[in-house]
Amino acid sequence: MNVASAIAVEDVSFSYGPRRALDSVSFSIPRGEIFAFVGPNGGGKTTLFRLLTTLVPLQSGSVRIESFDLARDVRPIRPLLGVVFQAPSLDKKLTVVENLQHHGHLYGVTGPRLAERIDELLARFNLGERRDERTEKLSGGLRRRVELAKSLLHQPRILLLDEPSTALDPMARSELWQHLEQIRQDDGVTIALTTHLLEEAERADRVGIMHEGRLVALDTPDALRDTIGGDAITIRAAEPAGLAAAISERFACDAHVVDGDVRLEREDGHRWVAQLVEAFPGAIDSITFARPSLEDVFVARTGHLFRDEVEEAVADSKEAVR
Repeated sequence: MNVASAIAVEDVSFSYGPRRALDSVSFSIPRGEIFAFVGPNGGGKTTLFRLLTTLVPLQSGSVRIESFDLARDVRPIRPLLGVVFQAPSLDKKLTVVENLQHHGHLYGVTGPRLAERIDELLARFNLGERRDERTEKLSGGLRRRVELAKSLLHQPRILLLDEPSTALDPMARSELWQHLEQIRQDDGVTIALTTHLLEEAERADRVGIMHEGRLVALDTPDALRDTIGGDAITIRAAEPAGLAAAISERFACDAHVVDGDVRLEREDGHRWVAQLVEAFPGAIDSITFARPSLEDVFVARTGHLFRDEVEEAVADSKEAVR
């Protein structure tokens, strides 16, 4: 492992019975980086989160966290980690301070040092006036702040967050990211998080896109968008397959059908819109173009629309609950 890496994962696979949740995943996260794993539910990111937080044992491959091997050094790894789960882990019947006190005791932080750390974190997250309130009375955004304070109480080197923006409104989500950037800057903490929100992943230093257990893309958001090679043009038509073939033949480009729409990437997309409409009068119902986004990267790597994958995963999850 590179000595500058906080986390190094090599050729990791994981299965739940016959279903493979992770398939030969490899990556490394340098110290001090904010890294986002993005993908629809069922893509493998939550299983990866569970592995990194030592909640499930390693099945194959290798994982090193700082200088420790996850396969045999679980006990020394855990104090290095601060963890924020998707589901709230606060005791709602306890006050903000009481939640922090109990968490500190679990990590051996007690006495004056615990009181000092609690005061520091309450001030950092603007929770001083809420210290004696039961957490059940706090808004979702305030509870997330308490979760962050709790995860940092024992001064971890790495902060792991699973879908931290779940149920937060846009303002609370923005505040959360301001806090994450401050944590990285002030404490030098490495941050790795999972999300199914593409706009949230844009704020990370680097992004790993996961699909069906595989890491299909990994780079900075700008570098990933640059792989598209032009504006993304989307065409709705009555006969998309025939239109895609005709466009490919006439303009010597790669037009393809994705979830019922014709898609292609071209430089100066606004000029191509006029050419396409003129070349195929009556065959195009609507046409749009936009600068490349992370969803375009997802489409290019998987052949599916990201939003449809998320909606399908949510539907499957609800059906499983029934």
